[in-house]
Formats: sequence, C-alpha cells, structure tokens
Amino acid sequence: MTREALQDLERLMNYMAVYFLKKNEWAAVSKAEWAGVSEELRLRLQQKKETSMRRDTALGDHYLYEHLIIRRLKPWKSGKPAAGISSPNFSKLGGIARALGYESYIDFINNTAASFSFHELKINIPLGVANNVLLDHLVGYWYCYNRNLPLTTDKPAEERVWRSAMEIYKSGDEYFVERTGKDNHMYYGKITSYGEYVFIIMNSTTFIRQRHFIGRLKDASEKLRYKSFCVEQMNFVSTCVSFNEEPIALYEIFDRVKRVQDFEKISVDLPLGSPGLPEYIRMHLNDITLNRITEH
Repeated sequence: MTREALQDLERLMNYMAVYFLKKNEWAAVSKAEWAGVSEELRLRLQQKKETSMRRDTALGDHYLYEHLIIRRLKPWKSGKPAAGISSPNFSKLGGIARALGYESYIDFINNTAASFSFHELKINIPLGVANNVLLDHLVGYWYCYNRNLPLTTDKPAEERVWRSAMEIYKSGDEYFVERTGKDNHMYYGKITSYGEYVFIIMNSTTFIRQRHFIGRLKDASEKLRYKSFCVEQMNFVSTCVSFNEEPIALYEIFDRVKRVQDFEKISVDLPLGSPGLPEYIRMHLNDITLNRITEH
C-alpha cells in the first residue's frame, strides 16, 4: 500500500468509530465493538437490496478488526513500511462505503473530512456557569424542521419542509451534536446552555459552512424540578452563509423523537402537506410571517 492509501483507510475507520460508537479514533474501539459495526453494515446493505452480495464483498464478523486493523493499520502505526503492507479488498471497502450512504469507496474519500474536528469548535461565556442539568435532559434524538422560504410562495413546488436528523450526546464533560445534511454530508458540533438559553455551533464534514443556533427555553430550570416535565420541542434561530456566500437566517423547530426505534438518521425533503409531517409542525411552519426572518 501507499502512505496515502493507508491514510484513506484510517479515515474510514475513524469515521466509523465516531459514527457508530462515538469514539474519537479506531484505536479506541474493541474487537467486539468492531464486530457490532460489521453487523450494522450488513443490515444496512440488506436494506439497500444487496442481500445477494458476492463473496468478495461480504463482511465477516471480524473483517474490520482482523483484516483492516491487525493486518494493516496497526503494523503501519508500529513503523512497518507502507510498501510492505498488502492492499485490502477494495470490493469490500466499496460495500462498506455504500452502507454508509456513499456511492463507492472513492466517493467516500472525496467527500469526507479527515475527522470530526470537535476541538475547533468553541462556545464559551466567560464566568458563565453552564446549565448541565438542562443539557443532560436534552440528550437524545431529535428531528429538525425548517423552511428556507423564497420571497414569493405562489409555486406549489416551493411549499416544502426540510427535516434533518440530529443526536445530542455527552462525552466527558462536553455535549456534542451530530446532524444529517443534504446527500451524504454530516454536521458535527457542540451544544451548551447558560441560564435559559441554548447555543449550538456546527461544522460540516464536507465543506466549510459553519452554522450557529440560539434558542430559549423559558423557565426550563424551574420546570425541570418536576419529574413529569419533558422538553419535547425547542425553537431556534439558525444562521449560516449560503453556497453563494449570502447570509441566511432560518427559524427551526427541534422535535424530540420519543422512540429510538423510529429514528431515521437521514435528511428528507417533505412537501408541506406530507403525511410524514406532524400536524403541529405543519401548523407552525405554515405561518410564513413566523418562519421568514427578515431582520438580522
């Protein structure tokens, strides 16, 4: 293998370590955990109608650990010359990439960042005390709805809603978010809270497009004293720079996914009248005045 090919392979393994297990790198994942990832990849390929996979693309329980880590990444990290390490089965790598939502292994390489650089993202209010009680409560799965409305809304095709899938989780002393974007790219970021206010900052894995969110949960700290209280929705103003370098400000609704088994980690473009859109979300987003932010 070449040094570049091994770096690409390491990127794939690090991506899966973060994506499936919330581990920062492949070296932090155990053999048993890699077996679980293999099972998840097989299930995803079956859902993509690749049930009759050829023998050269099928993944065994320990393929990731034994063939990609033990035989390739670990020797390379231990100082073995790249030229002395044999190439993996690229048909299998292609199958892994398709299970992750990419067209091929090359597509994965060309369209992913080397890592989720959480350390580059900072949200801090000097002398402020983070509201960790609220952040712990927000950990879980959410759908995020917004309408990037045009100036005129007389065309039925423009009456659409974008739904992203987002997970909030805690790692160490910090709280992180991962959110789906269009096609294959992902957003990753940090979330924090001071008082009644919640702040999120996110980067994309595939292009430079930072997004910022601010929302308020009025009287949340007081209400959280009651065990029966649960934050089911959050309203945010989100800002970013569009692909044509114009500033965008959107109104977004975050809706908690009550059952984990119902959570789909994909983004979807829904008509405003779609049965897949909850009625209370439709009613809120249907108010054009509320959902177009005209003053920045």
